[in-house]
Amino acid sequence: MEKHFVKADGTGMIDVNGQISPVTYTVSFKEGMGHSYQVDIRLMAPRDWLLQRGFNRDAVLVSQSGARIPVYHDGANHHGDGHHDGGRLDPAEAISIELTARDDSCTSEADLMGKYPEFDSFRAAAAGRS
Repeated sequence: MEKHFVKADGTGMIDVNGQISPVTYTVSFKEGMGHSYQVDIRLMAPRDWLLQRGFNRDAVLVSQSGARIPVYHDGANHHGDGHHDGGRLDPAEAISIELTARDDSCTSEADLMGKYPEFDSFRAAAAGRS
């Protein structure tokens, strides 16, 4: 069974400890079993901006739809490398830090399109094929 993979860009705000800044992000989805969808969200944020605001390992993306989506730095996933920092951002890391989230809660195309208006162009293209 072939899974469809669709990407779209969005603009929103990143919230780190109540301090907000504009941000662009990418959302992508692929169709799962039945009519479920797996949505991945990725954004890049400046390391120094994050550190100055007390970033630990998570922030909140306020998406185009106004949804507040927790996004995480994957630094917490590196176990056994001798670091015991609880996933905290290291000042020696790259100048841009990737933050990600995954949403498996969309169970219909209508749910997906309602929650992620970034996919409007996909919906228009799909309607044109019908």
